[in-house]
Amino acid sequence: MKVAIIPARGGSKRIPKKNIKAFCGKPLIAYSIEAALKAEIFDRVIVSTDDEEIARIAKTYGAEVPFMRPAELSDDHTATIPVIAHAIQELQNEEPVELACCIYATAPFLQTHYLKEAYALLLKEQCDYTFSATSFAFPIQRAIKLDESQHVQMFYPEHFSTRSQDLEEAYHDAGQFYFGTTEAWLEAKAIFAKHSSVVILPRHLVQDIDTLEDFTRAELMYKVMQSD
Repeated sequence: MKVAIIPARGGSKRIPKKNIKAFCGKPLIAYSIEAALKAEIFDRVIVSTDDEEIARIAKTYGAEVPFMRPAELSDDHTATIPVIAHAIQELQNEEPVELACCIYATAPFLQTHYLKEAYALLLKEQCDYTFSATSFAFPIQRAIKLDESQHVQMFYPEHFSTRSQDLEEAYHDAGQFYFGTTEAWLEAKAIFAKHSSVVILPRHLVQDIDTLEDFTRAELMYKVMQSD
């Protein structure tokens, strides 16, 4: 069985009820559910939550909530891998899980063809994970930091005079999805490692939603995209 697992706990602090907050007319989580269903590569689309309201809304948009997530996996410090591993273990009480894709509930820019591309890449390369990534807009080797007095230091001062076109391009996690084998999830293998591969997304489809400012920016970006 191939399953999409959408982790969506109810205790968001910086944006209360973030996962179900109205985003351009729909609960934010609805976009992830709809993308997973539209991809037609999953046997089941599951939401892992500890919150009854999230569970109700998830079901309204077509996802399953066959179990509630325990409190010990629902606090501010719980990482993603244990949550996905727990969901897999619950599901395997009924049917073996071959592959699991973690899709974040805060990914309104998620497009189904990238899910399909990641799935095909996982099978072709026989890696443990494939996930979404994008390039940094500015060379990380030219990044600066500030000390306690707000004075500037470079992280890599040796590259002060290096031309940007001569610097190696760097990428970061796009925060949309992570496709993985059951073994990788259950063994808690690191995602950012040589046994993983990536699907590169254009930067205009990537926006973390961690703060209210992020949320507003994401809505503005989404509205612009829909007006094209």
